[in-house]
Amino acid sequence: MEKRKGIVLTDAQRLNWLQLIRSENVGAVTFINLIEHFGSAAAALDALPELSTMGGKGKPIRIASKQDAERELELAGKIGVRFIGVGEPDYPPYLRAIETPPPLLAVKGNPKCFFSPSVGVVGSRNASATGKKLTALFAKELGETGFTIISGLARGVDTAAHRASLDTGTVAVMAGGIDHIYPPENSDLYEAILDKGGAIVSEMPIGTQPRAQDFPRRNRIIAGLSLGILVCEAANRSGSLITARLAAEIGRIVFAIPGSPLDPRAQGTNNLIKEGALLVTRPEDIIETLGPLAPSTAPQMPLFDNDEKDESFKQFSEHRNEEQNSSVDASDFDRNAIMDALSTTPIDIETLCLASGVPIDKIYLILVELDLAGKLVRHSGGLVSLAINDFPC
Repeated sequence: MEKRKGIVLTDAQRLNWLQLIRSENVGAVTFINLIEHFGSAAAALDALPELSTMGGKGKPIRIASKQDAERELELAGKIGVRFIGVGEPDYPPYLRAIETPPPLLAVKGNPKCFFSPSVGVVGSRNASATGKKLTALFAKELGETGFTIISGLARGVDTAAHRASLDTGTVAVMAGGIDHIYPPENSDLYEAILDKGGAIVSEMPIGTQPRAQDFPRRNRIIAGLSLGILVCEAANRSGSLITARLAAEIGRIVFAIPGSPLDPRAQGTNNLIKEGALLVTRPEDIIETLGPLAPSTAPQMPLFDNDEKDESFKQFSEHRNEEQNSSVDASDFDRNAIMDALSTTPIDIETLCLASGVPIDKIYLILVELDLAGKLVRHSGGLVSLAINDFPC
């Protein structure tokens, strides 16, 4: 196999990346913008207190300590977990291709399965016997055809999908820390996935228990790791529908198995089909659709639009010329113009630029300041808005 290109973080860089992403109000978008502006995670960490103050935060931002980051890395090593940075050779290429992928991904197991075409399989925790049987049938045949099966280790459909694809390759995405097996009764399945050459992944800190607000983030990773998403059974207002919506937003194909109109567990899937998901009744329907899109090895898709970043992934390299962007500064006049142009209605960056008259490079810096201060809400598609509590009455 051809050697995959990408950066390789040093131990010091990995520590800085972990410390930065674990700091208060630093999500994937803010992380990327900070690295682009300051040139390194170390420089960004130094700038965080002042940036959050400029954004209007009344008390100092909580910056993850170096000691906490060192402890998490040490614990990861003890339990066989690696932190893989976006742009490193083993980072999942389909996930890397989405808008703002997780900067650091905790991975346990064999990353080789990230480089095969993959199908995410989601559905009801309270799946019917027929739903679980269909899930297993689809997952087994898709796996035997060469697809890695991605799911969330939950009860019902997730469990059926993982068990049916153990021998062919499966990846479980955790809503909490990678070491926190949920539900507990799937601890044997968790170990079986690893024993059979699959992988477990999470973007959450090690030791974190899953919370309700963490599951949409997990669902986004499931969608991002997958070339297509299969919804087997889903009620209305199901988390599986969130995964399907996220998949559609990032350009992935959504498939749905129809169910009885009398079964509440099928209402969500039936509605997905009405809204444009592809109706499937046999695994071949998915294979025929995804086959032409799925080379035997997943493409090395760049995070950004041009390929020059492949040469040590300069956008995230600690060795880039820090004077390129760190010299950009924003004035109070610029900040006021941005605040006047923002509201609780989401707006894209180009419109914000036109409405405020502030250059794009300064806008990104001001949005980072507002994000760190907890005053900004980021939406899919790169849209931003003010947090409701911070909108002037």
